[in-house]
Amino acid sequence: MAVYPHLQLVLLLLLLLPSKPKATSSALLGISYGRVGNNLPPATSVPQILASLGVGRVRLYDADATTVRAFANTGIELVVGVPDECLAAVSTPAGAADWVRSNIQPALPATKIALLTVGNEVLTGANSSSLSRYLLPAMQCLHDAIAQAGLGKQVAVTTAHNLGVLATSYPPSSAYFRKDLLPVLCPILDFHARAGSPFLVNAYPYFAYAGDPAGVELDYALLQPGYAGVAEPGTGLHYNNMLGAQVDAVYHAIAAANSAAARAVEVWVSETGWPSAGDANETGATPQNAARYNGNVMRLVAQGKGTPLRPAVPLRVYMFALFNENMKPGPTSERNYGLFKPDGTPAYELSYRLPQDNTTSSSGGGGGIYGTGVYNGHGDGSGGGGYYSISAAGKAAMGLVDMVDTCSCDSMCGCPADGIVTEQVKWCLDGSLWLLMVSEFR
Repeated sequence: MAVYPHLQLVLLLLLLLPSKPKATSSALLGISYGRVGNNLPPATSVPQILASLGVGRVRLYDADATTVRAFANTGIELVVGVPDECLAAVSTPAGAADWVRSNIQPALPATKIALLTVGNEVLTGANSSSLSRYLLPAMQCLHDAIAQAGLGKQVAVTTAHNLGVLATSYPPSSAYFRKDLLPVLCPILDFHARAGSPFLVNAYPYFAYAGDPAGVELDYALLQPGYAGVAEPGTGLHYNNMLGAQVDAVYHAIAAANSAAARAVEVWVSETGWPSAGDANETGATPQNAARYNGNVMRLVAQGKGTPLRPAVPLRVYMFALFNENMKPGPTSERNYGLFKPDGTPAYELSYRLPQDNTTSSSGGGGGIYGTGVYNGHGDGSGGGGYYSISAAGKAAMGLVDMVDTCSCDSMCGCPADGIVTEQVKWCLDGSLWLLMVSEFR
């Protein structure tokens, strides 16, 4: 079978298409830096604290200029939040352009900003009825504003969801999104596939355990390495920790809602953590459990492995949170998720320490929002072009391809799922979605 003419066509098309944002490191672990407290250390002290952890990525929940500026020239890579209260304003082209011009452009290039998260848990939050209609327009307008500012290769756009967007999550293969949210989530998935940005989810095994301590094994929720695990009856896959099961539940829900997007969209964990203290009815909120959980998250991510459903896609996680925040409302646990106390001392001793190659200053080329391929534990990734690159398609073309086809559609929700598709590289060209499908006759 002659594949070279088709390979030439692939390469020709790729030359005409926009490139993905370039990577800045292969580190897979980050941490959330919330500031809902009146006794927190100055932002300028945070880079040194992060260095003690070996973490080189940080998620912020707003674009406070002083905080963003504190990370200038540190090599630390930021996820910058667009607060919920800004969604209406940035849901227009003019408003989004003004926000990018005021909050993002002044910080570059001294500060590395790789991702914008538009709102946090908008679809399931207290203000979901008033904010949900702004979410996708805001994401689209900010994406366009970033591109028009010449930053499309640096900064991607997404939003973070609560696991409450799922109608059911167990077993993972049976997971699906809430039906009332599908009219919003389906076009959001379409956006992610066009833009090449990850689907973010805040996933907390703690809540599952605290809600049913008699029915959920503590070691399973804590990600303990020695736990035997459970078999998934629908797929036969084996899960030895709950976080992997939660991530795979999201993958299955994406596939159920939009089979075409499922081939293209990667799931990241934008928050996960365990409180070190809680009220009397908050089972399991102890320093010992928090140390085990967060240490095990570090260990799991440092291994560079994926989930049972997506073993070749390294798990990417942002731990929650850097500090205990004394002004957060709600139960006691809400104010005790920090790895550090406000004075900068550890809230507890972690059971695991990251190797110092997790920071974004490691010598490996590439990384950023798109990574560099399979993490190899040395901070430089395996060669190739990242999570959404041509590399997989190129390998397929050398041995599997019988035909190369292209199709376009206004929404991936309307694209037929073709069982013969083995690999897919997506690109956004002049606002239209082009799917370059590397296929195999069966």
